[in-house]
Amino acid sequence: MAVFANTPIELINSVYETLDERTAWGREHLGRALTLTEKILINHLDDPSTAGTERGVSYTDLRPDRVAMQDATAQMAWLQFMTAGLARTAVPTTTHCDHLIQARVDGKTDLAAAVDTNKEVYDFLETVSAKYGGGFWAPGSGIIHQVVLENYAFPGGMMLGTDSHTPNAGGLGMIAVGVGGADAVDVMTGFPWNVRWPKAIGVHLTGELTGWAAPKDVILKVAEILTVKGGTGAIVEYFGPGAESMSATGKATICNMGAEIGATTSLFAYDDATSRYLKATGREDVDDAARAVAHHLRADPEVYANPGDYFDQVIEIDLSTLEPLINGPHTPDLARPLSQLGADAKLNGWPLEISAALVGSCTNSSYEDISRAASIARDAAAKGLKAKVPFMVTPGSEATMRTIQRDGFLEELEKIGGIVLANACGPCIGQWKRDDREGVEGTMNTVVTSYNRNFPKRNDGDAATLAFVTSPETVVALALAGTVDFDPKTDTLTNEAGEEVMLHVGDAIELPPGGFEDGDSMFLAPPEDGSDVEVTVSPTSDRLQLLSPFPAWDGDDYIELPVLGKGMGKVTTDHISMAGPWLKYRGHLENISGNLYLGVVNAYTGESELAVDPSDGTTKSYPDIAKSLHEKGINWVFIGDENVGEGSSREHAAMEPRFRGCHAVFAKSFARIHETNLKKQGVLALTFAEPSFWDQIDEGDTISITGLSGLAPNTPVACVLHKTDGSSVEFSANHTLSPEQIEWFHAGSALNLIRQQTMGS
Repeated sequence: MAVFANTPIELINSVYETLDERTAWGREHLGRALTLTEKILINHLDDPSTAGTERGVSYTDLRPDRVAMQDATAQMAWLQFMTAGLARTAVPTTTHCDHLIQARVDGKTDLAAAVDTNKEVYDFLETVSAKYGGGFWAPGSGIIHQVVLENYAFPGGMMLGTDSHTPNAGGLGMIAVGVGGADAVDVMTGFPWNVRWPKAIGVHLTGELTGWAAPKDVILKVAEILTVKGGTGAIVEYFGPGAESMSATGKATICNMGAEIGATTSLFAYDDATSRYLKATGREDVDDAARAVAHHLRADPEVYANPGDYFDQVIEIDLSTLEPLINGPHTPDLARPLSQLGADAKLNGWPLEISAALVGSCTNSSYEDISRAASIARDAAAKGLKAKVPFMVTPGSEATMRTIQRDGFLEELEKIGGIVLANACGPCIGQWKRDDREGVEGTMNTVVTSYNRNFPKRNDGDAATLAFVTSPETVVALALAGTVDFDPKTDTLTNEAGEEVMLHVGDAIELPPGGFEDGDSMFLAPPEDGSDVEVTVSPTSDRLQLLSPFPAWDGDDYIELPVLGKGMGKVTTDHISMAGPWLKYRGHLENISGNLYLGVVNAYTGESELAVDPSDGTTKSYPDIAKSLHEKGINWVFIGDENVGEGSSREHAAMEPRFRGCHAVFAKSFARIHETNLKKQGVLALTFAEPSFWDQIDEGDTISITGLSGLAPNTPVACVLHKTDGSSVEFSANHTLSPEQIEWFHAGSALNLIRQQTMGS
């Protein structure tokens, strides 16, 4: 059985032991029945007597059960933890090496290259995990979210993860939230997690998926309905007979991509599919414990009877009518049925020919996903068809990879031209060396993926690549067709013999009939005492850099701060701190700051990368301007647009501006994780009281932020816009700072406050 490490059953039992008392308190406190979300949140309250539970308003302290980190974000999180002065993490913590493996040739070759290239970083992560009590999953072990699902997730639990797609574990009924490293460090150091009590969105699923429709199509439909910010500040809870008809990994797919609607997390109730998955992954004891409290691991009956009385919004989806969808390009909420993509492409001038097709990622790399993809490949091979474009497959974990290899799925995919990549994120996060595009970068091309995110430059660093997100089944069909104007439900393909044939998709195999293979264990448990473990960071390293605390607020207002830049349109975390080749600097704050705002579109010019340095009037790249201002000791502000910080949980998008001297970011609205990350680093995250005021900020203007000594919750901040002609305009900006978060600002960062409390300095 391919289960190398588990959440201790003692911890799980301790979570379940308080459910009776806590849920009874919750019903009395709220005066009504409870959703599943509320049951889990209430059961993880730090102190019910002081908890605020007003949706979208109250801040409250929660006690998550564990923390999981991927290698790109874990570096900065561990570097922050090292400054806290503690000998061991307060909760079970794991590090998973999945982001730093570049896809280029094949899994074996690419993994060997990554182990060599990233040795310094992997050594650091392995030793720092051992020293402070963290589990370490070595490169090649799998994508963090699949490994967590197979090993650690449990119904009714709560986990923080330093990756935005941590909600994948919601497929097993866990509240799993993607956060920045500073949030994770709070929990690792024994402090509660402070968060605004979420709003509640219910998705009522009826019917059953049929034909080419897949679980991925459910979340693609939800993304169309809610858009990329419609779930902000909310937890999405799925329920209904349609929910019970899907597998645990299918549910995980839906929860995983809930990050693309801005949701805090998503989850499903414990049911028979959950039970089957827990047993298949060797966790019979967990399933027994969950079954004993199953009535607590679902919403109260009154909620299901009248969901409109308990959710802020209810979405109805009949799975029986759902058809294959494909979303994109450039945003994951631009949806249409697959049957319409060809017409849309012709209308918009998008290339019909596909340049690459990719199956996998943390969203769609389970045994079930690969079984359905393989069923199409098997049918295609029998009918004399092969992929017409480069076609790549990423298994989710070592256990899954060995199992699908044993059961013949990989061979079937390879027969039609599939290339099996390493058990890692690869092209999904920009770790894709596209030799096929050398010399033609910048020319428009189309890729189709079963990934979750498709912002410009996301997959291959080329803004001209148009990425479309869909299910694994649809990706395989389009790889065989070679063009986007193909619908496998109605269209035929011509085989090698000149015959017109139709593709057939087989039934998904939920779990391996022969059980999961016991692959090579790549998990290293920490020693009982790690005090003798040496963690070294070379002062001359260009990959790792020890952190120095950010300065505390000096007590003064911010007067006439220059505007470093004004971003137009999407200002995602990919725009602020892109991944791809920059991943190698995720442990070195100064070096990675060389990518600051590189992808942001300058509102004054309509172009990206270049702007005017407000200190000398010269035109430079955004990171060069930030460096110039930093070296001159000039602090500054940045202006964003709507939903600033959409996308990844990477806290580098907040730490880099702070490092370079950013005091405040203004926006029309923020994505949840990024707003929190800015607060954690001592940067004011401010929204215009009148969003149209954004239009009044011109190049060369400066901004004053006044009355900071009286900064208080629910109280707007008074600001002044100083124009280049000498005039000034007063305006108000709103913030969402709680009393505790205002203390972060005063201390210079949340970590500074933790350090004061743990070390007395």
